[in-house]
Amino acid sequence: MNILVCITSVPDTTSKISFSDNDTKFVSAGITFIIGPYDDYALARAVELKEAAGSGNITVFHVGEADSEPVIRKALAIGADDAVRVNSVAKDGYFVADQIAAYAKTKSFDLILMGKESIDFNSGIVHGLVGELLGIPSISPVMKLNINGNEATMEKEIEGGKETLQASLPLVLGCQEPIAEWKIPSMRGIMSARTKPLQVIEPTSFSSGLEFEKYELPTPRTNCKMISDSQVEELVTLLKSEAKVI
Repeated sequence: MNILVCITSVPDTTSKISFSDNDTKFVSAGITFIIGPYDDYALARAVELKEAAGSGNITVFHVGEADSEPVIRKALAIGADDAVRVNSVAKDGYFVADQIAAYAKTKSFDLILMGKESIDFNSGIVHGLVGELLGIPSISPVMKLNINGNEATMEKEIEGGKETLQASLPLVLGCQEPIAEWKIPSMRGIMSARTKPLQVIEPTSFSSGLEFEKYELPTPRTNCKMISDSQVEELVTLLKSEAKVI
């Protein structure tokens, strides 16, 4: 089985985010970057599928500059066989999807796996765009995935429940928990990752025409007032005067 796993490099969820130049540039200094958590699930399931099949190849694909290579090497340490880095900033979801599709067209992948969304921009559109560009089905968010020959059986989340789907390979899937357990690189994996192939390619000339104007931090959380269940009148007064919801 030949699997392409697309990963993002995102700030650790504990990082304090800030912007400069009138909120037009993200300040990356001092930020710890990690594999996107949903991409981690996709990679873990790819490793499980390869191990279950007893053969195959997992290629990690990432759009980013040279400073993202430690994140790629971690993916190699977890179990990917080789990696490709598109030497460009991940400008937007359309741009990233075009890079993935352009590369995938030169190969024969049975599965293209990625997280259901990145945790920095949360657009959740890349898997659908890649599927459209390649002319193959795209399904997300996939919570369970089993492969039997050329058939995939999946469970995905829908409003109010779950549904089970079957489809023939090749497929593009956006993954989320509990599709697999996160994997921690072993010492052997870390050492072998140093010598695994990491190919750097230049981006396609695609431009989505989108431009980012500025960033905004979420509104800071306000203090929470605790009201006893016996103080109904005070609660109603606060809902009217402070929260202004009634």
